[in-house]
Amino acid sequence: MPPDGEAQLAATVLDALARTCRRPVLVGLDGRSGSGKTELAERLRAGLVSRGRTVTAVHLDDLYPGWSGLAAGVGVLREHVLEPLRAGREAAYPSWDWTADAPGPRRPVEPAEVVVVEGVGALAGGCADLLDVRVWLEAPTDVRRSRALGRDGATTAPWWDMWAAQEDLVLAAGRPVADMVVDTTTVRVAGTD
Repeated sequence: MPPDGEAQLAATVLDALARTCRRPVLVGLDGRSGSGKTELAERLRAGLVSRGRTVTAVHLDDLYPGWSGLAAGVGVLREHVLEPLRAGREAAYPSWDWTADAPGPRRPVEPAEVVVVEGVGALAGGCADLLDVRVWLEAPTDVRRSRALGRDGATTAPWWDMWAAQEDLVLAAGRPVADMVVDTTTVRVAGTD
């Protein structure tokens, strides 16, 4: 994402903080695997922290119960993270231990002014309505695959097609509603007005 796009996103989040007394402000970053969600989440977090804001990130990779668990992870996000936070309660979620291929410990969502949720499905399954700022990231399949395999290598390669099929199912109704759409290959940023 270009620096002006990052600034635009940070400004949108800061505006949401100013407009509402609800805390935390919930930001969702969604897109298919390899579209750049994790990198953008970290840059957004750092940018907001540099402006004196407290930020917690929740990565859906920590919620998916294994390689066949994309849809289930979206349900965990909604039920254990977004609904409690939206209701003003503390949130904690059951994590997944990828090394052991088994459930991991329950993880609390650290209190903050802003919670950034990133991962495939962050805007799906009723989650979008619980978010204050919704961002969709796009990139062509070959670029996304190259990024994902470059990042995760042999771990991801055998599962790529299976995961992509789950993305297709989750996104069958079309791209989720977003406030901002980012093409991470052309660095085009667009609102969805």
